[in-house]
Amino acid sequence: MAEHNNINYMNICNFVELGYLQEVNRGFLHPLGLALEATEFVDGCCELSGVWDYRGDAEGMLYGHTPDAFKASRVDAERERHRVAREKLLGPGCIVQPLGWRNV
Repeated sequence: MAEHNNINYMNICNFVELGYLQEVNRGFLHPLGLALEATEFVDGCCELSGVWDYRGDAEGMLYGHTPDAFKASRVDAERERHRVAREKLLGPGCIVQPLGWRNV
């Protein structure tokens, strides 16, 4: 397993452009009635700017447009790229770190 003594950061604009924001929202936050918002400024800089809260809506949240299939497939490919190593570490069929699990 890689050492994580130094933190690598991704530019927020890249996070949005590569589809991670879409997929975090679509796959995790929207079903809970939440959405993470990013704002792009005139100078091209981006920042995470808020969390929308529609937890009171029975259906949670949905995009008002069709999500970008290319972005979704790119994020899926990245998830698959990590699958074998994560299953080796966490157990067969497991890619999400179980509660109580820690690397020693």
